[in-house]
Amino acid sequence: MASTKAAAKSAAKTGKIEDTEFHEFFVDELKDIYWAEKHLAKALPKLQKASTSPELAAAFEKHAVETEGHVATLEEVFELLEEKPVAKKCDAMAGLLEEANGIISDTDKGTMIRDAGLILAAQKVEHYEIATYGTLRVFAQNIGRDDIVDLLSQTLENEKATDVTLTEIAVGAVNAQAVSE
Repeated sequence: MASTKAAAKSAAKTGKIEDTEFHEFFVDELKDIYWAEKHLAKALPKLQKASTSPELAAAFEKHAVETEGHVATLEEVFELLEEKPVAKKCDAMAGLLEEANGIISDTDKGTMIRDAGLILAAQKVEHYEIATYGTLRVFAQNIGRDDIVDLLSQTLENEKATDVTLTEIAVGAVNAQAVSE
């Protein structure tokens, strides 16, 4: 690991990081989360519409706008890397969104049980994004791209804040109401 980090720093100093396998891997993972964000942006309005709680619906609406910002941020990262923004199917996000759709079809409309399930599904998505952005940020640090570190850090903090909001909605009312239904 130390030799890989030293090689990346050495490559960064010589300007040849783009030719490394690590750089290719980094770009490939950016393509993966780019696909994930684009598809999440399309899915969030459906989650909003399926929500019973006005607070949860508002949280999904807010995150849909933020997710469009995440897509734009990733496009900026691609530009900084002099790469074309291309999406590569993210099997993890595809599965998480399929699970969210399953929760909608398996629960009754207008119930807090559905909202509890939607929060569960959304937090799984947030935790996936937090793990991905956290790792990509470290990758950017390793290749000496502080400009990209800053962008990915902003998105990471936004994903963490969304996770906290979802927890507050669940703990504040939804879970207790779901139990009593």
